[in-house]
Amino acid sequence: MKISADALLFDNDGTLVSSMESVRRCWTRWAQEYGLTEDDFVRVGLHGRPAAEIVADLLPADRVPEALARIEHLEVEDVEGGVVALPGTHALLASLPPETWAVVTSATLRLAEARLGEAGIRPKTLIAADDITRGKPDPEPFLLAAERLGVDPARCVVFEDAPAGLAAGRAAGMTTVALTTTHRAEELTADVVVADLSAVSVQATAGTVEITVGE
Repeated sequence: MKISADALLFDNDGTLVSSMESVRRCWTRWAQEYGLTEDDFVRVGLHGRPAAEIVADLLPADRVPEALARIEHLEVEDVEGGVVALPGTHALLASLPPETWAVVTSATLRLAEARLGEAGIRPKTLIAADDITRGKPDPEPFLLAAERLGVDPARCVVFEDAPAGLAAGRAAGMTTVALTTTHRAEELTADVVVADLSAVSVQATAGTVEITVGE
């Protein structure tokens, strides 16, 4: 599949990098500290959502600020050695002009920068949980990224591994590419589905990026 675009918007965890083992360790420890069960997590849904929303769904309002600070601390402290770039990430980003792409993550700025830095990725444009009022599956994060890059949302392509992120991309009116790094293909609704970013190549010319996916 060939797509012409002005900007590429990448989710971070599960798309550019893998931090699943770190996430599992930290949230398991956090849940034990706050007396939560696996059923509690199943009830609220986790993947692709901001930690602030997850914590608010799980705990009384008066406990949220301290609990949110705790999970961020655990995750930032666990970054070293717990984050790796996924296949195709570095090659794809190296072929893109810095002004044509952004990272759009549900993590806080502090955590996102820590994880990206551990994987050797330093985007010029980064949209994090601190920048928005409504997280994925709301389109706000992707629309903000398009605004900061100065491009029409309809000319953006979203790369995501989570159903919530893909829903946000569709709601923003963007082309969506799903990666099966964390979910099965049948669980993902997108314009095209690939295994990972190694199935994507680009050629940037005169402000436009020509994308080839899955060929």
